[in-house]
Amino acid sequence: MKKFTEEFKEFAMRGNVVDMAVGIIIGGAFGKIVSSLVTDVIMPPIGILVGGVNFSSLSVVLKEATETSAAVTLNYGVFINSIIDFTIIAFAIFMVIKMMNRIKKEEPKKESGPIEKECSYCKSKINIEATKCPHCTSVLN
Repeated sequence: MKKFTEEFKEFAMRGNVVDMAVGIIIGGAFGKIVSSLVTDVIMPPIGILVGGVNFSSLSVVLKEATETSAAVTLNYGVFINSIIDFTIIAFAIFMVIKMMNRIKKEEPKKESGPIEKECSYCKSKINIEATKCPHCTSVLN
């Protein structure tokens, strides 16, 4: 049993797992911020533009309420808000990744050409940048 708990502790404390947990927590908080942005800031003006509609209250009654049960509704306005939430979150993540990629520009690749050449006098292999052969001491062109 002790080996199992040690393995679990090792797994749980790996950098990847901790980083993932932090990402999930921050992502949840970011999701709440975006939901508030959509619900409280973006949707009211859109509702006014389309005739004073409050999207979160849009629904279709499938079954009327009775004395013993609540009404059954299809809340498509909440679904519209969720779609807008998702779109904004996806766009924000796209912009963050695009910015990170721009910051983390790839280093220019060096052209991989030949690194050696042949001495025209003694025919031995020498560095491509050599101006004098180390073998026969001839001055190279």
